[in-house]
Formats: sequence, structure tokens, C-alpha cells
Amino acid sequence: MPELPEVEALAHHLRQNAAGRTVTRVDVASMTVLKTVSPAWTELHGRQVSTAARFGKHLDLDCDGLHLVTHLARAGWLRWSDSLAPAPPRPGKGPIALRVHLDGPGFDLTEAGTKKGLAVWIVEDPATVPSIARLGPDALGVDRTRLAELFAGRTERLKTALTDQSLIAGIGNAYSDEIMHAARLSPYATAGKLGDDALDRLAEAMREVLTDAVSRSVGQDAARLKGEKRSGLRVHARTGLPCPVCGDTVREISFTDKSFQYCPTCQTGGKPLADRRMSRLLK
Repeated sequence: MPELPEVEALAHHLRQNAAGRTVTRVDVASMTVLKTVSPAWTELHGRQVSTAARFGKHLDLDCDGLHLVTHLARAGWLRWSDSLAPAPPRPGKGPIALRVHLDGPGFDLTEAGTKKGLAVWIVEDPATVPSIARLGPDALGVDRTRLAELFAGRTERLKTALTDQSLIAGIGNAYSDEIMHAARLSPYATAGKLGDDALDRLAEAMREVLTDAVSRSVGQDAARLKGEKRSGLRVHARTGLPCPVCGDTVREISFTDKSFQYCPTCQTGGKPLADRRMSRLLK
């Protein structure tokens, strides 16, 4: 899933390559991605792209006051092209959900797999998008003091708290694993019971992991961002490999539709966490 660093890099790419260009046509290949009816997508035609921005994990393309807001969900992506085919994509055929033609280049919003979550809104104000209206403070702006305020009294596990977009915006499954590993904290720690030292480490890890990922991602071609993300990960998606810090084997906890990874030595005092999926199977 594209998270804060990748979406920030996509916004930067659009500011560099799309700003100042005119939207000549929008092709909708999958009507299910559109979450708004009015204004119609055709109202984007003829508008000049002003800028691009990010709200949490949402990407916003400002077209002279009319906004094309996208949430790429788990398997969505933006595929930039210096020259798009003039023929519109065939509805229901292939991964393309929506295509934006500019005066020369353009881009496709694509989604792989059968489980669809890609969402597009066309609005006059991004704040009217329900999932943006519910966002908590952006993760890049959360310091140690604010983090303590946000976690005060929280009873959920740290993994859950870090990925709750209404609490902190922008962190997903991958970077929450990386942040907890860097902070040497268990995914099962209770968010509201972290001590001062743990909060210090967590705030520093959030800042370092996210700013490093943004610096590595911004300026990359959109096509290279996924590979850049994978290359910087220490524990996420590295099940069975040695931890680059201590050499212990990276472990995994699996659920129905997702999993997360951690290092027992670095994060849980050397004790592997119970995989609840396996526990259920053994009952």
C-alpha cells in the first residue's frame, strides 16, 4: 500500500511534471472508483493543473480550483506516461481505472488484483472528502509532546494506534513495522501505557524513518518508487531473513488479509509473539 513517503513523492512528481499543463480529457474505465457524482469528471476538461498535494495517504491534484483526490488503497498506483494512447482504455479490461490526458503527457490510475479499493473524488474542497475529514494530524508534524497527547489513555496495541488514520495520518502497515523496529517496541505494547523513554524512542523513530523514506522517494520516477520503498525496509516483508541490526530471524504475525513483521530480539525481549492465526487453527 502506498503510504506517506510514496504519496508525497507522487505529489512532488505531479508538481514537477503536471503543474501548468491543461487537462484535455479524462477517461473513466471503472465507474466504481468514482465516489462522487457532481461535479462530473468532464468538468476537469480544459482546466489547468495548479499544483498537487498530499493529505495523509490521499493524493490531491488541484485543477484550477477543482480537485481530483485519489486514495490508492492497497494495490493502486499512479503510472505516468510522457505520451498516452489516444484511444480510451476499455472498461473492465486490465488494471487501468482512470486516465488523465494532459497537453502532451498524462497518467493512469491503476489497481492490481481482484479486491478493489482505489477511490477517486472530484470536489471543490478536499476537506469534504469523508476520509480526509476524519484524518488526525499528519505523521510528519507529530513531535514527542503531541505524540504523548495523542496516546494518552489509549488502550489499543501500538501497531493498531500507529495505523489508525484518525489518530495519526499517513502511516500504514509497512512503515509502522519499520518505526516500531527502530524504536525497539513490541507491536503488542499498549499505546497509552508507553513510558517516557519509549515515547522518546517512538517519536524519534517516526521522524527518522519517515523523513528518510521521503528523502529517498522524492525525485524518483513514479515507476521506481515501489522498488525504492522495498530497498529501504529492515523488517517489513522480510519474514525469515536476518534482522540487519541483531541478526535474529524476522518473524511474522498473520491475519485474514494482512500480516506484519518484527524482530524478537530488538522488540520483544527475544520472545516470539503468538501468531493468533495459528492459534485458531490449533483449537
